[in-house]
Amino acid sequence: MNSNTYPSDFDDFFNEFKDVTPIKNANVVQTARNGDSLAKQLKRKAIAVEQNLTNNYLSVEKVEPVDPYDHLSFKQDGVQDGVFKNLRLGKYKIDSVANLQSLKFEQARSQLFIHIMNSHQRGDRTILVKHGLGLHSKPFAAFLKSYVNQWLTQMPEIIAFHTALPQHGGNSAVYALLKKNQQQKSHNREIHSKR
Repeated sequence: MNSNTYPSDFDDFFNEFKDVTPIKNANVVQTARNGDSLAKQLKRKAIAVEQNLTNNYLSVEKVEPVDPYDHLSFKQDGVQDGVFKNLRLGKYKIDSVANLQSLKFEQARSQLFIHIMNSHQRGDRTILVKHGLGLHSKPFAAFLKSYVNQWLTQMPEIIAFHTALPQHGGNSAVYALLKKNQQQKSHNREIHSKR
């Protein structure tokens, strides 16, 4: 290496980087301060579940018995016939499944209530509720199925339901259609106002 060219090259090199500032303490990792810890998230979820359980208004009183092989069907006023037909024919994507089979009565009541509330909050539109046939249930056949039939009509979040197709459980399950949540309604209003 020529000693005469070295300082000049070196000076040129430093001149190219004269406006560069060094990085400060690169060994420090920044973390989000306002992000919730997992423990806080779990605690908040447990409180919400507990609140849902205490707010559970699903009836435990007398129920109108249905036959294990009865088709269940319900539609609120205002639900379009085409929408109900598509539900009945299983044409909507199933967003979630509430499996109540083999649960005790109170567990099934709580599970159904929480599942529907959470599904509605998430924005699910169609859920599959598996209640079973209850051929040998006590005190009468189709005990849980009879209550599910009653409970779904008591929830304002459910606008329609119908017995499922054989591939989804047939007479032992129903498709339930949930109304849009507030966020989905606002989104629809925005879309229609832009037209």
